[in-house]
Amino acid sequence: MMNPQRRALLRAGSLAVALPLTAGAGSAAAASAALSPPLPPLPAVPAGTTPESLAGNQAYWQAVAAQYDTTDAIVQLDNAFWGSMARPVLRHYEQQLSMVNRDNAWYARMRFPADFEAARAAAAMALGVGIDEIVLTRGATEALQVLIAGYNRLQPGDAVLFADIDYDNMITVTRWLQQRRGAQVVSIAIPEPFTHDNVVAVYVAAMERHPKLKLMLLTHVNHRNGMVMPVAEISHLARARGIDVIVDTAHGFGQLDMTIPDLQADFAGINLHKWIGAPVGVGAAYIKRGRLADIDPYMGEPRGGKAGDDIRTRVHTGTVNFAAYLSLPTALDLHAHIGVANKQARLRLLRNRWVEAARGIDGIDVLASSDLRLTSAIASFRLQGKTSVADSYALSKKLVQDHGIFAVPRDGLASGACVRVTPGIFTPESHLDSLVDALRKLAKG
Repeated sequence: MMNPQRRALLRAGSLAVALPLTAGAGSAAAASAALSPPLPPLPAVPAGTTPESLAGNQAYWQAVAAQYDTTDAIVQLDNAFWGSMARPVLRHYEQQLSMVNRDNAWYARMRFPADFEAARAAAAMALGVGIDEIVLTRGATEALQVLIAGYNRLQPGDAVLFADIDYDNMITVTRWLQQRRGAQVVSIAIPEPFTHDNVVAVYVAAMERHPKLKLMLLTHVNHRNGMVMPVAEISHLARARGIDVIVDTAHGFGQLDMTIPDLQADFAGINLHKWIGAPVGVGAAYIKRGRLADIDPYMGEPRGGKAGDDIRTRVHTGTVNFAAYLSLPTALDLHAHIGVANKQARLRLLRNRWVEAARGIDGIDVLASSDLRLTSAIASFRLQGKTSVADSYALSKKLVQDHGIFAVPRDGLASGACVRVTPGIFTPESHLDSLVDALRKLAKG
């Protein structure tokens, strides 16, 4: 007699899941209810409460923080590397990992393809795009490498542009276009202090200075000082000049109240294991409908029939972390449950708590704007006159050794190196106060 579990597996393996080409209205859970366990209850938010007023509600955010396992060994202020999974996501990930390990190739070959498409549909809904406009990747780096390297509209002598705030690996790939496509590579430096107007002006000047400019890399929220780029405005100006934009929104989507169409760009690399809190190794590449032919298939990838018809031909990762993708809908559901506008307001409150206090400390340079349009969870600082990479590493080391605070050095800015501070939604306000106290002592020293 056949084992009941085997019968269930065979029945599940014979099922096919039909997904719509375009993600419509509804929640991520609607596309993948079977993949998402129930979410934990959080305190009720009083009717009429704004994200800004909720940001200071200690009881609510303590309840959110209780969903995360955090360490007491250090004051953790580097939450931009990747996002900790909340307990419901972690539990689901562990369960899926166990299931995949048990069912092995039977699951991977017979059931995972449909589950993977359900996860992709959930991501498309959250991103505000059609399922035919995204392909899942292992992170924003892989997504952006695919988009930049695969962009095929460059002719020898055409120019591509990046800025000092852009991510190191993306700068490397952009420079590689000189070898791959014969492009002229142009770099610019963002002014410091930065303002909305002087940032836009730098890009306008670059567009006017380089009439053969065809492609620009824009970083939505940069990992060095946390500035939010006015991407939509710059993209609009670029489009009017026939210039394409590839947006790095690794630090934008998930912490800012936005969807991908808000960027007004046709190409974007997305990270889903930073501010969404999915397991490490999950991201997405976005190619606007109608633009797929402008990104080459991955090394001639033929999968899906005619290569120009299927965005999935643009990425070939190989064997993936099955459980990580299976847990993505749970992370998206929790993200929606808390609310991105609420997360953004809370992160802004935490960031401003230390930034505004540090501005008043003689000897500390704060690399951050007070313009809400340019603000994210991330901001940076340096000791006045201490701009070398060695200075920033020494400062980070001193914070750890003398004050038990972990914040990371960042280099690459034209103005010099700095130390980056990034709270998470589970970070208590007292941790930011500890940082301010440490900065006062460091400035005196």
